[in-house]
Amino acid sequence: MTNLDIKLRNSVKAAYENAPAMKARFEAAGITPDDIQGLADLPKIPVLSKDDIVAMQQENPPFGGMLGVSPDKITHIFFSPGPIYEPAPEADDSAWDVTVDALKTTGFKPGDVVLNSFTYHLVPAGFLFDNALTRLGCTVVPGGTGSADLQLKMMQDLQVTGYSGTPSFLMSLIKKAEAAGLDFKRDLQLKTAIFSAEPLPPTLRQTFVEEYGLAVGNAYATADFGLLALNTGEGMAMSILAEPIVEVVDMDTGRPVGPGETGEVVATNFSRAYPLIRIGTGDMGMNVDPNPGQSQQTERSLILVGRSGEAAKVRGMFVHPNQLRFATGQIPGVTKVQGVVSRPELKDYFVLRVEAEGVDETAVADLIKTAVQGLCRVRVDEVEFIALGSLADDTPGMVDARDWT
Repeated sequence: MTNLDIKLRNSVKAAYENAPAMKARFEAAGITPDDIQGLADLPKIPVLSKDDIVAMQQENPPFGGMLGVSPDKITHIFFSPGPIYEPAPEADDSAWDVTVDALKTTGFKPGDVVLNSFTYHLVPAGFLFDNALTRLGCTVVPGGTGSADLQLKMMQDLQVTGYSGTPSFLMSLIKKAEAAGLDFKRDLQLKTAIFSAEPLPPTLRQTFVEEYGLAVGNAYATADFGLLALNTGEGMAMSILAEPIVEVVDMDTGRPVGPGETGEVVATNFSRAYPLIRIGTGDMGMNVDPNPGQSQQTERSLILVGRSGEAAKVRGMFVHPNQLRFATGQIPGVTKVQGVVSRPELKDYFVLRVEAEGVDETAVADLIKTAVQGLCRVRVDEVEFIALGSLADDTPGMVDARDWT
């Protein structure tokens, strides 16, 4: 039995005894805490969606019966769209240690002066990184989402060595410095940056690393769980952190998907104050597992592909529009792609509608089929070339045209 198994068993028992909503979930599923002895038993617990949490909090405000301690033990309450109200982690919550470890992995060290440009308003991002940085021994400059001119001045005056925030805001600060005649490497001391809250394109990462000499970490985080995974190198795979428990599951069955397969990212924490067990994040990810059934959580990775509402299952495999775009994005001449799954003769039929310019359609169709099958593990039955401009920017990337009646 692993350390995660033991922590899960104890957490489930405490949540069942102290959070009324957790007890109700177990009773509805016909299980008790004794049925959950470790990670292998997690699929017995139905996944709870964010929409479910919204409904629970509206019915039983403010926390929907999910609080595991008395309200006077809560130090901060944050807000997420829905609305969803979320208590801050307790001072001894392991989420802090995980975040500190992620900062160390990225390259932060005690004594760093760090500009924290995550917002401190309503959502927990600024608060989370601020507390983790000070626990590491850093000095935090709480910039939040304030004036870029002022934050650039603070970077100079305070000799800031680290940055936490979005990649786009850091790049805007760098460009503002260059427009003012500053040489970034010579006139500023920034050496380390951790990003979250928005995608970090490979080209932008390369610019930060190669042009500006930064050590870069790209964190996958959610408002309710904090940091879940981290990438500090090239490629799209993000290494899953030691906690919380992270699963990639089939949205229909709630069971973990196999290596290379795509599903919804589901997380479970060990919080006494706000125990969240098998919560669907709404994010879709590809499961990267080097040793299925044997890997420790920290040996696994995930590749985020988008939001669950945009995906469709084709022959038992979830396919997300971003996977299609990525698979076809390296093929010259292809500009847009849309997947359409229908069900003639009671079998899934998968068509890709493609906008392309100046290509040999036969050759490109073969390239597309190979690329998509390699990434999505689903055979493409037909590639249909359509006129340029047929797919508007807001056209769905995956269309489920199956009639189940």
